[in-house]
Amino acid sequence: MKTLLIIGFVWPEPNSTAAGTRMMQLIRLFLRNKYKITFVSSAAKTDNSFPLEELKIRTYSIELNNASFDDLILEVNPDIVLFDRFLTEEQFGWRVNENCPNAIRILDTEDLHFLRKARQKASNNNDIISLKYLVNDIAKREIASIYRCDLSLIISKFEYNLLVNTFKIEKSFLFYIPFLVNNLSLSDMHKYPNYASRKNFMTIGNFKHEPNYTAVLYLKNVIWKIIRNELPNTQLYIYGAYLPDKVKQLHNEKEGFIIKGWAESKEEAFVNSRICLAPLQFGAGLKGKLLEAMQFGTPSVTTSVGAEAMHGDHSWNGFITDNLNDFAKKAVELYNHEEIWNTSQLNGIKIINNCFTKEKFENEFLYRINDIKKNIENHRLQNIMGSILLHHTLQSTKYLSKWIEEKNR
Repeated sequence: MKTLLIIGFVWPEPNSTAAGTRMMQLIRLFLRNKYKITFVSSAAKTDNSFPLEELKIRTYSIELNNASFDDLILEVNPDIVLFDRFLTEEQFGWRVNENCPNAIRILDTEDLHFLRKARQKASNNNDIISLKYLVNDIAKREIASIYRCDLSLIISKFEYNLLVNTFKIEKSFLFYIPFLVNNLSLSDMHKYPNYASRKNFMTIGNFKHEPNYTAVLYLKNVIWKIIRNELPNTQLYIYGAYLPDKVKQLHNEKEGFIIKGWAESKEEAFVNSRICLAPLQFGAGLKGKLLEAMQFGTPSVTTSVGAEAMHGDHSWNGFITDNLNDFAKKAVELYNHEEIWNTSQLNGIKIINNCFTKEKFENEFLYRINDIKKNIENHRLQNIMGSILLHHTLQSTKYLSKWIEEKNR
């Protein structure tokens, strides 16, 4: 049986974060293909962590800067090691290479952290994104991690093209694989409330993620005031895990601005609302809330950052605009016009079926893994930069880790 070791930055929380949803999609892909999976993480589990043991996945808590990981990986003896974000590769990549040099090292970037950071800084400076923002310290770390791995999974075509065209990374070391979901049909929408049966607006997002908090501020301070003036009897429901006090304080029933917090059922949150609002100002990767809106038949209004790399050449399931006043007007238009709403829902089905169905990507992904495994020596010979970075990592990170380990004894 083929073996896979996943080193998680956190324990997956598919009901809280898009990253958790993404990780579970990859896990199920490997399970369907008969992999024996071990999942480890140095993070603490939470009440929202998915019970991986129910899927017969072995789980272990691991420690940073501790040789006990060496014993564990030798016991697991994986064919593949999947790093959940570049931070875990930085911590454990050298140990994987030293103990299991023949294991294929795959990095799941989730999204490009350096791009999100660059956009946030540019947004704070009221500036457009450029190389002066992109070439930051996180970029140097994240791209170094990409080079040290045999394959890196990229969730967004925009990010894939950025790495290839701007940072000149060879395509043979990258693989584009977005969210992986089932096909949809119009009959799937019939189980959900229709236009007339829905009312009000909603948004959702994990509040550990800064773009979500910033989006809620834009809703509170600008967009909702305009919508509420046009639709005085409507309400906006704000859902999201890890709700901080600064968000709770925005609750105002008189204004119809309702802070709900954790959504026990994301499905109910979406299907009971007529429209999803996502005025994201910065970020990276793909937006799980907007994909879920399509799956639950809920049209959305978002920004170019929100819709980036999510719909190809297909019309959006609602509206895309970066002007806040126009954002509010489009939300009102979508809310009031059943024909536009129904067309938008159909657009969402087309986007899912053409851009995200798992059958389009899974076989090619597994083929790529098998091809690398058969030609691992030659594959690595083509990656001289990765060899250089791995060499220096072994000489620096390794001994820093060992020094910390000794210090902690």
